Amino acid sequence: MPSTFLTAEWRKLIMAQYAVPLETLAPWLPDGVEIDLYEGQCFVSLVGFLFDRVRLMGVAVPWHTRFEEVNLRFYVKRTMHDGTVRRGVVFVSEIVPKHAITFVARTLYGEAYSTAKTGHAWSTTETQLRVAYQWMHGGQVQSMSVVADRVARPIAPGSMEEFITEHYWGYTKRGGVLSAGTGEYGVEHPRWLCYPVLYTEVEADFGALYGEAFAGLIAPRPDHVLLAEGSAIGIRWGGRIPTRDVRADSASNIL
Repeated sequence: MPSTFLTAEWRKLIMAQYAVPLETLAPWLPDGVEIDLYEGQCFVSLVGFLFDRVRLMGVAVPWHTRFEEVNLRFYVKRTMHDGTVRRGVVFVSEIVPKHAITFVARTLYGEAYSTAKTGHAWSTTETQLRVAYQWMHGGQVQSMSVVADRVARPIAPGSMEEFITEHYWGYTKRGGVLSAGTGEYGVEHPRWLCYPVLYTEVEADFGALYGEAFAGLIAPRPDHVLLAEGSAIGIRWGGRIPTRDVRADSASNIL
């Protein structure tokens, strides 16, 4: 098995899902994978969470062990030669408040990181939990928040929550003469618990943040929202999808 190069905790993940046409994601779809659908629909997720207790190769980097991340991602799958399926995600954008993390992620792993000021707030009452994330873009505050029941529950088999959270691979388009292709890495974590969401508020300019392809998304009205407690996670070294595994007709998966 590939070795684990990063360990951390991902906590209090807000995931807001928006249905989009398949062709919207064509520019971001890496070779060798296809769009993964839920009940015939294609989704992107706006995700905010706390990245905590970060260790690179077992070492804590000073001032880089706890920070927020906000990302936009979509869901893919890769069918292996033995018929098994690896279900994963592709990131359109990942925002963090640390320039060093952005530099390393973009340079070494080809991930679409950028740097912006971020923040979070968590609060509880006897019966409810409130989780909120904020980030800046173009001088404007963007935000997402939920109010949920305070008691987390197991994820139901076959549910939207299961589909969104049970993707354990990451895929990236890699550029350059020597590193071109599709990168693959594995993410390890237990099955998460989710809090029943009672109220959601999203204030985000999708067009300004992610480009014209996403300008039609109406931030306050996601099609589905979940709040996962999260857990400790590990990210394993991956590799490149072999050229022989990249199907010439992969573009047909999104048309």
